[in-house]
Amino acid sequence: MLTTLLLTVIIILACTVLLSVKVLLKKGGEFPGMHVGSNKLLSRKGIYCARTQHREALAHKNLEERLKETEI
Repeated sequence: MLTTLLLTVIIILACTVLLSVKVLLKKGGEFPGMHVGSNKLLSRKGIYCARTQHREALAHKNLEERLKETEI
């Protein structure tokens, strides 16, 4: 049981070190953004996070609202 626990700790430590190599060795290195809003490919397709899409939907005005603005 002790060998299994030790082996598990070593594997987890090795994975952590290997995943952070870019962050530790590269100047200004950082982990890639995991948020939808920071993904360039999705942004090109017009796909944003739910908050951004909701904000855009609230700001969207239909034809009737735009005509009322011009009449005033």
